[in-house]
Amino acid sequence: MAKRNWKRQQPRSLKHGMELCVEHAKQVKSLSVERIADLMGLPNHYTLYKWLEEARMPALMIRPFEHACGQSFVTQYLAASSHQLLVPMPNSKPAKSEDLMALHGSFSAAVAVLAAFYQGDEEGEAAMAELTRLMGDVASHHTRVERMCAPELELFGDDQ
Repeated sequence: MAKRNWKRQQPRSLKHGMELCVEHAKQVKSLSVERIADLMGLPNHYTLYKWLEEARMPALMIRPFEHACGQSFVTQYLAASSHQLLVPMPNSKPAKSEDLMALHGSFSAAVAVLAAFYQGDEEGEAAMAELTRLMGDVASHHTRVERMCAPELELFGDDQ
């Protein structure tokens, strides 16, 4: 079975976002649902099973859940469902050539999926997911350039 590219995953619903988080925790971090519940501080893992089944998790528990799983698919879905775009906080380091090639690949993939959608060969959900991912990649580079143009002061100076 091929490894899943977690950066390309887009949740289609709240339940799907929760399932993706649990799947990521199982594949990447080797965590069971019981262990995730333990890391969240839940006294009983059956509570987490109930939340996953009903897709009804208290908002207060979303961040501990995502932190335990190592991904933020629930937050991504919540933002996308309110027509907001999440941009991961970039570091202030200049982009490497690999970063620029990945951005170019994102453009190519988005245009290919968009062309397939307009020809009727692709579903709108896949096209929207690919375009959302591309907009996030571009916004991340926008923020990176913005931060480099106005550098922040270092808290602790270099001891050179």
